[in-house]
Amino acid sequence: MSETPEAPILEEPAPATAPPVVKVVCANCGAELLGEYCYACGQPVKGMIRPLSSMMHDIADTIFNIDSRIFRTLWPLFVKPGFLSNEYFAGRRVRFVTPFRLYFFLSIAAFFAIQVWLGDVSLTGVNVQGPNSASLSSAMTKEEVIARRDAKIADMEVARTAIASITKVEKTKKATDKLDREENQIRDEADKRIAYLDKLAQAKAANAPPPPASDGEVDEEENTFNLNGKKWDEKTNPVRFEWLPAFANTRINAAIGRALINAKRASADPRPFIIGIFSVLPQVLFVVMPLFALILKIFFIFKRRLYMEHLIIALHSHAFIFLSLLFITLMIALKGSVEASMPWLATLLDWLVFFAGWWIPIYLFVMQKRVYKQGWIMTTIKFGVIGICYTVIICFGAAFAAIISIATT
Repeated sequence: MSETPEAPILEEPAPATAPPVVKVVCANCGAELLGEYCYACGQPVKGMIRPLSSMMHDIADTIFNIDSRIFRTLWPLFVKPGFLSNEYFAGRRVRFVTPFRLYFFLSIAAFFAIQVWLGDVSLTGVNVQGPNSASLSSAMTKEEVIARRDAKIADMEVARTAIASITKVEKTKKATDKLDREENQIRDEADKRIAYLDKLAQAKAANAPPPPASDGEVDEEENTFNLNGKKWDEKTNPVRFEWLPAFANTRINAAIGRALINAKRASADPRPFIIGIFSVLPQVLFVVMPLFALILKIFFIFKRRLYMEHLIIALHSHAFIFLSLLFITLMIALKGSVEASMPWLATLLDWLVFFAGWWIPIYLFVMQKRVYKQGWIMTTIKFGVIGICYTVIICFGAAFAAIISIATT
């Protein structure tokens, strides 16, 4: 008989040794780190010594913080008056964009859209000549006149190309005739401005008084600002404050000179002036907004709310206004692009702009009622008085923005 072979004895594998646990300690105090921040001293793990891409990501996240919360925030901000403020006061904050970031993001978006729109359309409607619409009468050199004239004519050539796609002969001929007339007017205006600048240069060379400017033209040499009974001059008769250093007085007089020139240019071509106002208006609103919170604090003093609560309400109110301005601007710009091809859509956009404009005061009124929880009569009275006070503040702020714009543009 054959012997059955014995089964091999299997040895149990030796237990694998666990990798040693490496403790990460804080570089500042030596305490063991359990997260992104040291629990002992508060120093963050991330410092400045890291890749630039990581730094830029953190900066963008800190300023804008654009994630899924923006979609949960914009809709109630636009259609639910007072909802975000009440949610914030109730402690439900993490699901929404913080009030300051919301205000900051929407203010930049709204004013950027307005400035782009003002650059592409005229103050009275769609500008068929496109963005190159700077007035010829405000040009101060012959080269500037020629550049503006050529830009306008180039835009007209683009318009002629677009008109060539129209199938109806009658409409094509009317549009082409209109462009021809406008081109002739542009050339005539450019020739007149060049002739005037030539006369101005000759008078300046001969030390003679400048020739009178035609209607709508800008005379850079003309100065009607008098100081101490004499004509103001940056060199010979400047504005001077004895308590200011010399460099400050020099900058003040330079600003006065720019303001005098820009004021005359604005009468012929107000577009750069308007755009300049909108470029500084966000900063002005940011400064006057705490005053709005202070007004709310005064009028609702018996509600015993902290000033920061009123400031949160002010931030949400202004964020809604910026969102509405952004929506209205986009609707007007879209209307200009579809007005000729889809008139029914242009009519619909007109109605949307109309309702969005009226929704602003209605929203703010309902928001005040829901947040402060007062009766309709008291809410109406306070809403009217607060609106008047804040309108006065905004007017002063807009005037300040206009002064800055006209002195720096």
